[in-house]
Amino acid sequence: MLKGRKAVVTGSTSGIGLGVARALAAQGCNIMMNGFGDAAEIERLRAGLEKDFGVQAVFNGADLSRAAGCEELVADAVKRLGGVDILVNNCGIQHVAPIENFPPERWDAIIAVNLSSAFHTIRVALPGMRLRGWGRLINTASTHGLVASINKVAYVAAKHGIVGLTKVVALENAKSGITCNAICPG
Repeated sequence: MLKGRKAVVTGSTSGIGLGVARALAAQGCNIMMNGFGDAAEIERLRAGLEKDFGVQAVFNGADLSRAAGCEELVADAVKRLGGVDILVNNCGIQHVAPIENFPPERWDAIIAVNLSSAFHTIRVALPGMRLRGWGRLINTASTHGLVASINKVAYVAAKHGIVGLTKVVALENAKSGITCNAICPG
C-alpha cells in the first residue's frame, strides 16, 4: 500500500523521527528527511535509507521555526519527490524551567517548532493531498499532549495544541480520503 508513496518526516535525523523514516522506507516510501545535526552523519543516514530499502531519500535542512521554512520543505518535497502523500510532523525542542523563570524567547521557539510548524506544513501539503484524494497526516504529540508536567509549560502547551490541531484537521478532511492522527509516545 505504501510502495512508491512520498513521505516527509520532520525531525528525522535522530530518535523517533528517524525510526519513522526507516519504517516508512521499509514499506517502500520515498523519504524527505528534515532535522539538524552533523552534516556528515545526516548524509550517512540519508544514504543508508536508500541502500537499505531501495528508495529515494533526500534531505532538506529547512528551519521549521519559520513559516517560510515549512513552505520551503514541502515545496522541495514536491519538486524532488513528486509530491507529499504522507506528512509526519515530528520535530520538537524542549526547555525546562518554572514558568516564572521560563525565558520568553524559549517559549516562542518551542511553540514555533513544536506546534506552528505542524500547522504550516499541513497547510501547504494538504492541497496536493486533496487533489489526489489520498493523504496521511501524522503528528507526534507525546504523552504531554494529554497530561501536564511541572517545568515544561511551553512543551506541554504545544503538545496539547498538537492534539487539538489534529482533531480539527481530521474533522475537516473526514470525507476526503485524508486522515490525520496524533501519536503520543511516552
